[in-house]
Amino acid sequence: MNRTVEELAPEFDEFTIVEAAKNGNQRALSDLYEYFFPKVYRYVAARLGNTADAEDVTEEIFLRVIRNIQSFSWRGLPFGAWVFRIARNEVVSHVRREKTWSATTELTETIPDLSADHVTVIEFEFTMQSVREATEKLPEAQRQVIALRFGAGLSVAETAQSLKKTENNVKVLQHKAIAKLQQLVRFE
Repeated sequence: MNRTVEELAPEFDEFTIVEAAKNGNQRALSDLYEYFFPKVYRYVAARLGNTADAEDVTEEIFLRVIRNIQSFSWRGLPFGAWVFRIARNEVVSHVRREKTWSATTELTETIPDLSADHVTVIEFEFTMQSVREATEKLPEAQRQVIALRFGAGLSVAETAQSLKKTENNVKVLQHKAIAKLQQLVRFE
């Protein structure tokens, strides 16, 4: 029985669930996956901009989490910070691997219907692509903050913990990134 994040959140006792997962409890592993998957997927999708790649990379992230959970130790940071460190490293590795392969265009099985109903969808996709391209022009620290804050939906505190920065530093990086994005992305 799969439970939604909303059902998990009120009762999500991170320490107890992580310790149970470290001891091989399959239900605890499932709960961790269900709780963290949406945030990790949004983070990866925001960084990569390609749903197929985001799905593959997110799957690899959770395989690494499962393989390495027994080595996780509490060092004053939440388990989520450890998960997002793995996510960040996997995204960086994926981008490096992709740069070594020639760029390919994803083929679609259908021809898009450009009727009036789809204009909004196309405009949204164009806007998101423009924002992704502009985000790639930001310094790495600002890109990380934007991806974690808006892609994964993490709080300032969670973002700070994941990046090993202070909350004030995250706020400054976020402010500078948004200001720069406003300069880079101009819509008429």
